[in-house]
Parts: sequence; structure tokens; C-alpha cells
Amino acid sequence: MGAGKTTVAGLLAEAWGVSVRDTDHDVERAEGRTISDIFVDSGEAEFRRLEREAVAAALASHDGVLALGGGAVLDPGTRELLAGHEVVFLRVGLADAVKRVGLGTSRPLLLGNVRGQIKALLDERTPIYESVATLVVDTDGRTPEDVAGDIDATLTRNRS
Repeated sequence: MGAGKTTVAGLLAEAWGVSVRDTDHDVERAEGRTISDIFVDSGEAEFRRLEREAVAAALASHDGVLALGGGAVLDPGTRELLAGHEVVFLRVGLADAVKRVGLGTSRPLLLGNVRGQIKALLDERTPIYESVATLVVDTDGRTPEDVAGDIDATLTRNRS
């Protein structure tokens, strides 16, 4: 959350001449409602199921850059789907995440103490992100362009 996934994905897609797809947008489009509404009306478990289906569909049909929601890899089925794919974890620290997300947010998992909730999410999720990632890139204090440039250079070098 606040790492710049959607922005960096767009920059990479542009640099590589491919399309970009965001599974959060796929879920919202398929359901005809926002992620916040899905969380409130149907619960997190249902959202994660919908998200897993969106990731599976995108991996099967999309050959560009794919941006996943921040909690996608919490689902073991989604982690299995990602095996064998290049997965980049955009690591963000607490201070930068709070600055980027803001304290007046409509994100469903940040009700109440935003800073405390972000810290709890980072503490819970970081080991999972690292276990799935084939590349980890720090984003603190960096522009999306710098982050995308590092990813591009590393992945291009690894493919050579």
C-alpha cells in the first residue's frame, strides 16, 4: 500500500511497449462496485476469492505488466498462481507509506489509526511479499521513474 504499484507498472509497460493491467481494476469492473464496497458488503474473504480469480484470468490472457493489489499474495492460491513468473516486490517503509496513502483515506483496511494499521499490514505482509518476489526494490525516497528504471535494468540484465 503506497508503494506505487500502479504507477510503476504503467511506466514499465510504456518502456517495454506492452500493455498494463491492474487486478484491482479488473475486480471492480467485473463486480460493478468498488473494492471498499466489496469489503463492506461481502467481506475480505470474498474479495480475496474474486482477486484470486482476477489474477488467474490475467496470468492466462495478459502478456504485459500486471499490477496486483497489496493483499493479493496473502491468498495461498494466488501465491501458487504466481510461481514461475517474475514478481517484483516494491518495498515501502512506514513513513513513506503513510505520506503516500495519506491519513484521510478510503482504503478498507485502514479504518481507525491509519499509521498503526499501515505498520501492522507491513509487519504482517512483508515476509510473504519477500517469499513470493523474484526481485525486491526499495521505493522509499525515490521517484516512480527511478524505481521503474531499476526494475527495467535488473530484469533486462537477468534475461541476458
